[in-house]
Amino acid sequence: MAFEQKALPYAYDALEPHFDAKTMEIHYGKHHAGYTSKLNNAIEGTDLANHSIEDILKNAGSHSAGVRNNGGGFYNHSLFWEILSPKGGAPSGDLETAIKDAFGSLDNLKEKFNAAAATRFGSGWAWLIVGEDGKLHVTSTPNQDNPLMDVAEVKGTPILGLDVWEHAYYLKYQNRRPDYISAFWNIINWEKVGEKYKAAEKYAAAK
Repeated sequence: MAFEQKALPYAYDALEPHFDAKTMEIHYGKHHAGYTSKLNNAIEGTDLANHSIEDILKNAGSHSAGVRNNGGGFYNHSLFWEILSPKGGAPSGDLETAIKDAFGSLDNLKEKFNAAAATRFGSGWAWLIVGEDGKLHVTSTPNQDNPLMDVAEVKGTPILGLDVWEHAYYLKYQNRRPDYISAFWNIINWEKVGEKYKAAEKYAAAK
């Protein structure tokens, strides 16, 4: 069964002025759509067509470059759109407690996450994950890899991710990646991140 690109839960211009409408249109309509189409082409007629995207990524090291790269691109962007919102806000409840336990404060998390995003050489992603120990960690991955993959240096379940490929920010920010990273904190859907945290924590506890 083919993977489907979900519709954005907001308009292309809803994240202005932090993420511009033109970038969102190209990012979602061209890049994410391309990863989705190429993933489906790569798994068509194979056993992988019957697997979830998470199961495919957990064995990424055993798959072709086409499956690994496009599978990661499909999953990473799907999560990215979910955890963005024009409303912004702040973490609360269990997630807020977990952030304080792991990092001391939200500001400390931001500092560590910003560093991971800014120092990722070339293209890649920065992540906040629930690790195999059930605790929050910040990490980053190259290209379209992610922490679900067996090839990841730090493994876990992503609950927040930032795309630091140039296609995600160059039209508005050019080479000013730190400005793009800073803008990201204004449009995070913390309610959705909190939901993902609870699900990932339960999963880690059950393993």
